[in-house]
Amino acid sequence: MNSVPSRNQRVLSGMRSTGKLHLGHYHGVLKNWLSLQHEYECFFFVADWHALTTHYDDPSVIQDSVWDMVIDWLAIGINPSAAKIFIQSRVPEHAELHLLLSMMTPLGWLERVPSYKDQQEKLKEKDLDTYGFLGYPLLQSADILMYRAGQVPVGEDQVSHIELTREVARRFNHLYGREPDFEKKAVSAIKKLGKRQAKLYNNFRRAYQEQGDVEALEGGQALLADNQNLVRSDRERLYGYLEGGGKIILPEPQALLTPVSKMPGLDGQKMSKSYGNTISLREAPEVVTQKLRKMPTDPARVRRTDPGDPNKCPVWEWHQIYSTDEIRTEVDAGCRSAGIGCIDCKQHIIDAVTKEQAPIRERAKEYEENPGIVRSIIAEGCDEARDEARKTLSEIKRVMGLNYK
Repeated sequence: MNSVPSRNQRVLSGMRSTGKLHLGHYHGVLKNWLSLQHEYECFFFVADWHALTTHYDDPSVIQDSVWDMVIDWLAIGINPSAAKIFIQSRVPEHAELHLLLSMMTPLGWLERVPSYKDQQEKLKEKDLDTYGFLGYPLLQSADILMYRAGQVPVGEDQVSHIELTREVARRFNHLYGREPDFEKKAVSAIKKLGKRQAKLYNNFRRAYQEQGDVEALEGGQALLADNQNLVRSDRERLYGYLEGGGKIILPEPQALLTPVSKMPGLDGQKMSKSYGNTISLREAPEVVTQKLRKMPTDPARVRRTDPGDPNKCPVWEWHQIYSTDEIRTEVDAGCRSAGIGCIDCKQHIIDAVTKEQAPIRERAKEYEENPGIVRSIIAEGCDEARDEARKTLSEIKRVMGLNYK
């Protein structure tokens, strides 16, 4: 199982810098980040290396998107005091860990990741027969394992990537976690718990290993997490000893399923840059108005006097997100009776979207006018991320026999 209690876990999440963020990103990812930053120790990063896996032939879009993305994060309320914000390529330890993990990761594990062939099929116009594209799930594993992140917010389509990361961590711990005199060191560490907690720990360990009692495992993990007498190496040693394995160097992360984004595009499909059906996060109000007024509606409403069916109208999906129950009731009745026209129906959405975006645009303007502040935030976040990355990488290189002196 090789996991640690969720109360002490970090969250890591990143976004590829491949263009302007839109309302789909806001409702599907960023609003979730706003909540997570108050519940966990969060690391949020701009995944510029990941962007190169599909945009290596035209990296200009990546360069143009990085700072815009950071400004968007800050403008919607991601707080650098509550979360570490950094750029992936500014923490080169990610690349080194990716290399080290690639030495022990079977090729078949990468080839069977569902998104590998799915994305090749969807992006036929791009040449994706590259190692970078095949290996990006392992780079993602390196991102996660570098910070020993316990929770990774993902949609259902990304769960297979977290499972790959768990397999990589499990294999790494199996290969390198059996340090010399492991059991002797574990027994010595138990004594540091104190007499009462040492007895509890041993009871939990026996119950789990002899009877498969999962609650005993969770109890033992919680006991270790709460104990203040242990240094990190002893704690990781006792997590592994509790489960009957070796020292846990890389904890296995858990997928933290994010709510399914209900943000449709302007054409009723999923909102996506590739479909050209988006409204960017900081779109000008007049452009928002123009785009929403051009949205298709129920084809049965050819004339203003024709009744319609809201369930056949893409605009109705936007009402589920932006309108109150009272407005939805009014629009539903008005559409079915032809009491209101499509322009009136859309105006409710236009008002709600522009109201939602107004404070974001205002805060973003402050950062746009003071780029030095944004760069200082990123510089500090990169330094903090590198500090953590170096600790992990030092331990990894030590157990792999690469920490020369």
